[in-house]
This record gives sequence, structure tokens and C-alpha cells, in this order.
Amino acid sequence: MKNWLSLLLLCIALGLNAQQQPQYTQYLLNSYLLNPALSGIENYTDVKVGYRQQWAGLQDAPKTAFISAHWALGDEYLWANALSFETDGNNPRSRSYTQNYTASPAHHGLGFVAVSDKAGQLSTTTFDISYAYHLQLNKQLNFSLGAAGGITRMAIDVNALLLENPRDPALNNAANARLLPDLSVGAWLYGASFFTGLSVQQVLPQKLSFSGDEQYNTGKQVPHVFLNSGYKFYVSEDLNVTPSLLFKYVPNVPLSVDVNVKMGFKDRIWIGAGYRKHDALNMMAGFNISHLVNLSYSYDVTTSVLNQASKGSHEIVLGLLLNNVYKVVCPQRQW
Repeated sequence: MKNWLSLLLLCIALGLNAQQQPQYTQYLLNSYLLNPALSGIENYTDVKVGYRQQWAGLQDAPKTAFISAHWALGDEYLWANALSFETDGNNPRSRSYTQNYTASPAHHGLGFVAVSDKAGQLSTTTFDISYAYHLQLNKQLNFSLGAAGGITRMAIDVNALLLENPRDPALNNAANARLLPDLSVGAWLYGASFFTGLSVQQVLPQKLSFSGDEQYNTGKQVPHVFLNSGYKFYVSEDLNVTPSLLFKYVPNVPLSVDVNVKMGFKDRIWIGAGYRKHDALNMMAGFNISHLVNLSYSYDVTTSVLNQASKGSHEIVLGLLLNNVYKVVCPQRQW
């Protein structure tokens, strides 16, 4: 057992202002995980189920599983007709689609996300319900504001820890899980060819205490700020390229920067690649199987000092497009 990794992860969780939210490589396809303002952005119920294995090959390395869903409120569809869609229901991401793009009317959106993250002997489970309001700024531009609230459960598997002192006072109350309130807020500006979003997770400061002795209860949750943006260019009628950036700020931690590019052909297949500063190179690919199902996979090549032991990180996401009246086979408001 690589106890050094378990100890490192535990120290980060309890005593340092380090990254406390899971890492996602495929954020571009499900920015809802980072920003509640996307609730109800699509014209169908957008469901995603995913799993991530961080640093494969390292025992007790982080593992993350999630399920998310969001939808627009009301019985009316966001677009009154399908003029920009082909008659058979397909909707290629072509120039003609962009030319016929219309902003959705003002509407409300709801959603939920459940995330289970295990790093070493520390387990974190979060369940949030989200709400967003989408404004129509003009014929081709929308702006939305959203918030998500819920509860986070944090627990330590003390039986799996190898301690020099089994009665370590820093963990004398670790057998009891902690229930903490959770709050996130965000804003999202989007049109046919671009998006820009700003969000903050863990808005409410919470102390992470696993000891009855106050001198050991110095750990705390800290806000995580996400700023991401992207723009879609057309190489040909049916071939598009979308470069994007993601900046993640956590107090007392170096700024995290993701640079990605995604290339899509019509509405069926896409490939992508990216770089996370001082962390990893990644490769991605996805296939929109039908108007009901899509599937994507990414692999991160570790570039940090962990590359001596890590075999990289894997992430797979299954998407469902429920109540998909126009039978589009690719997302319309996400990229």
C-alpha cells in the first residue's frame, strides 16, 4: 500500500487550503458540473453519468463517480419550430445551423447533481439541486444566472489508516461523518458560436473537524472559482473546431489552467486534445450514437512528478437526451 499517497491526501483534506473539488477533463461537454447557470440550457432533459479514475496505478488514488440531470421548466419547448433542423431529425453543427440559430426565449431551469469522490481514506459525497433563469438578450444571445444548494457528507475510513499512534488526537472523532451545507452560484453567456461562464463552488466556508480538540481543527473548505470560455470555428460546412480555456482558482494554490481543442464532424463524432498546466496532457473522443445516447472517453497522460508511478487518468461519460422532441443527436447549447 502506498501509504505516502494516503497520508498526503488526508493532510490536504484536513489541514491545507488545497483543491477540494474533483477534477474533470471533459468539462466542455458537461459544464453543468461546474456551473449551475446551465440548468435547463438545452431543449431536452440532459442526463450525464460519468466515472473518473485519477492516476491509475497508484493505490488509493482519487476515484470520482457522478450523475447529473437538468431540464427547462414548462410545457412549451424552447424553440417553437425546427426550421434549423433537417427533416429527418438530425442537426449537423454546420454553418447553416449557425446562420439559423435563434436564442431561446426567457425560461427557468432545474437540475440536480450527485457526486461521489474517494481519495485515499477520505470519502466525499455531495448532492445539490440547482435553479437557473435564462434571459434572452437579443435574437442570438442568452445570459443565465444560477445557484445550486445541497449537502456534502465527508467521512474518513480510520480502519484503513496506518497510524503511529492509533489514538491520534487529530482523528479521535473521525469515525463520525460530517454533514455540511453546500452552495454554488454561477453566470453563463452563450450564443451560436461561443460561451463564457463564471462560477463559484463551496461558497459557504465550513470547518473540517475530525477531532474533539480544537487545536487540530484547522482544516476548512475554501471557495473554488471557475472561469471558462470557448469559441467554435468552421473549417468547412460540416467540420468545426472549438478551442476553450478553463481557469480554476483556489486560495493559496497555484492557478490551474486547462487549454483544450475539440474538433467535430457533423453531429456524429468528435475528437479533442488538451493540456492542464503542470499536470497532464489529455486526449478525448466521443460518438453521438443516436438522438437518445452519446458516449465519450478521455485519457490524461500525467506530466507532473507523479508520472513515475501513475499510468494516467481515465474518464468515461454516458449521456442521455430524454424528451428529445426534435430528435437532435448532439447538444445544441453545449459544445
